[in-house]
Amino acid sequence: MNNTTYALPLGLMYDEASPEWMSKADNAWQLTAATLVGMQSVPGLIILYGGAVKKKWAVNSAFMAFYAFACVLLCWVGWGYHMSFGSPLFSSAPFWGKADVALDQKYLFTQAFLGKFPNATMVYFQFVFAAITLILIAGALLGRMNFYAWMLFVPLWLTFSYTIGAYSIWSPNGWLALRGIIDYSGGYVIHLSSGVAGFTAAYWVGPRSTKDRERFPPNNILLMLTGAGLLWMGWTGFNGGDPYVVSMDASLAVLNTHVCTATSLLTWLALDVIFFRKPSVIGAVQGMITGLVCITPAAGVVQGWAAIIMGLLSGSIPWYTMMVVHKKSRLLQKVDDTMAVLHTHAIAGSLGGLLTGFFAHPKLNNLFYGYYAQYVGLFYGFDMRKVHLGLRQVGIQLIGVIFVVTLNVVVTSLVCLLVQLIVPLRMSEEDMEIGDEAAHGEEAYAIWGQGEKMDVAYDLESSAKSKPRSAGNIEMA
Repeated sequence: MNNTTYALPLGLMYDEASPEWMSKADNAWQLTAATLVGMQSVPGLIILYGGAVKKKWAVNSAFMAFYAFACVLLCWVGWGYHMSFGSPLFSSAPFWGKADVALDQKYLFTQAFLGKFPNATMVYFQFVFAAITLILIAGALLGRMNFYAWMLFVPLWLTFSYTIGAYSIWSPNGWLALRGIIDYSGGYVIHLSSGVAGFTAAYWVGPRSTKDRERFPPNNILLMLTGAGLLWMGWTGFNGGDPYVVSMDASLAVLNTHVCTATSLLTWLALDVIFFRKPSVIGAVQGMITGLVCITPAAGVVQGWAAIIMGLLSGSIPWYTMMVVHKKSRLLQKVDDTMAVLHTHAIAGSLGGLLTGFFAHPKLNNLFYGYYAQYVGLFYGFDMRKVHLGLRQVGIQLIGVIFVVTLNVVVTSLVCLLVQLIVPLRMSEEDMEIGDEAAHGEEAYAIWGQGEKMDVAYDLESSAKSKPRSAGNIEMA
């Protein structure tokens, strides 16, 4: 009998700061993935929003994202994390957790509910997802929402909408999670929620000024592309971090994410060229976003060929709803959704969730969830001669869409109605005419000297009115 013992390398040995249950590799990747997701918001969406809007709204648009990121973090550690992933508030109705702080050292140094890393890492990881959800909502409200109303909206919506959706779908105790819904990385919790909430809030806030709705050109397309690039590359952590382990499944999720996104971008670009006769940069960014959103609920549970199909559909169906259906619908025309989040997030997120019900692979679901033949896409249900399992999965995915849409329409409406009792939701017509200077007393670009203002104002907009827009000149919304 060999009694030889082997010592671990010093870097892998357990100690007080690295307990036996913790994987240093998993913890390092989880912190890295969380930071990549955080950079999608700060500076990613700050730059994208700041460049995609009219110059007079660059500061306000970027600041809405910047504020939301900070506000969500304090709310998250104060009560939001436990409401999303803690003990159920109602044992008979598991859709909401008990509010509690996530700041105590004793709690933060214990093992997270999933993964081989501490609660401190999980709190940080889940925070960046909550933060980007609010920032995506802001995209629908750019160019007119009262900043004071936004300051109230963020903590209220996080508390009464996001936490319910996250608990129901992502918490191991959530009612939809227990029924087997597949939302790998937030197609429902983040994208469908933000798209519906943003559109609903845009209805209550009201439209931009008539002048801005008629002409809203991006002030810096190159800056917008920089933000879009950060968003795309940051999705490596968005989807790659959700297995909560350094694994083959994480690698597959990352690859599928980029394959679907590239396919979607090229599909959207091709449709723009066919119908508008020009390749649009803004259109390419929209196609990129719809691809990222569509693959999110499925990233690590579908095969590569399915990711390509999802990319083709995410680059065409949201394109059709935005370019054709939107222009024919009185309701859609009435609601001023600045960054078109209804199409890029709500429709693309719903599409991804439903397609997951068709293409989810039993073996890949086993790697992710640890249960074989419980999560079966309809395509494989036919192959396994268990069609009822596939139909059940599609049904659960559909129920998830209905639940998230209903939740966000109702709660977002109630939050907006409450906020408007305190402060106006919309800026005054006079302030909207001015923009950043009225809202913050600051401007994005110094175009004269060292920032001092010229005595004689030159109205670029009035001169631009005399110039006809060329074919294919596409603006955000």
